[in-house]
Amino acid sequence: MRMFDSPKPVIGMIHVQALPGTPANRLSLDKIIAAAVNEARIYRAAGVDGMALENMHDVPYLRGGVGPEIVASLAMVARAVKETFGGVTGIQILAAANKEAVAVAHAAGLDWVRVEGFAFAHVADEGIIDSCAAELLRYRKQIGAEKIQVWADVKKKHSSHAITADVSLGETAHAAEFMRADAVIVTGPVTGRPPQPADIEEARAGTALPVILGSGMDAGNIAEFLPVADGFIVGSAFKRGGKWDQELDSKRIREFMKRARNR
Repeated sequence: MRMFDSPKPVIGMIHVQALPGTPANRLSLDKIIAAAVNEARIYRAAGVDGMALENMHDVPYLRGGVGPEIVASLAMVARAVKETFGGVTGIQILAAANKEAVAVAHAAGLDWVRVEGFAFAHVADEGIIDSCAAELLRYRKQIGAEKIQVWADVKKKHSSHAITADVSLGETAHAAEFMRADAVIVTGPVTGRPPQPADIEEARAGTALPVILGSGMDAGNIAEFLPVADGFIVGSAFKRGGKWDQELDSKRIREFMKRARNR
């Protein structure tokens, strides 16, 4: 992938602490920013190739949009993280707050956004998530944010795809490319579970876009997946006990990176 120095970039996930106005919020914005910046320093020291931010602690998630307090807060968090890390950084705003993610990325100087429901609808915990490609790319154009890449989940985790059961994962990946995505993301069924090898093969057969694996990578399986993917978004495996809601574990990150670099 051109924006990275590594041919197989490893992207570390920052699960931003619960933001103002959300049910689990307990910290001031200053403390939320400080925690995210500390994780950015840990990732930078461990040699990851890129970073991603996500408001995963904001559960339960709104559907298809978030309030101005979330957009404003995440713009501040993202800017601080980008300045600390210095490298390629992206963001996802749950759930399917894709326009808001582009706005934050543009304001904070980020490089890419992770998008739900880019091509074809699906049913998530929050309800039906509609396709957003046409509206999202027009919005990106209108605000002058065309340098921000769109990485589209296909048949994403934590979702039912019964309403598109007659559309294969490969066809969905092809549709994402047709609708001008910059990469596709393949996941397992839930956070912490890897994709099926057959799903990765199908995505690669359906599109010429980079195929990123977005869940379930760890030090024990990265060697298996290195030959078949173009990049990896890693969250749970970098945390204490392999649990997404715990603190980063530098030892786990270093071990993963050692195996990802085939050293």
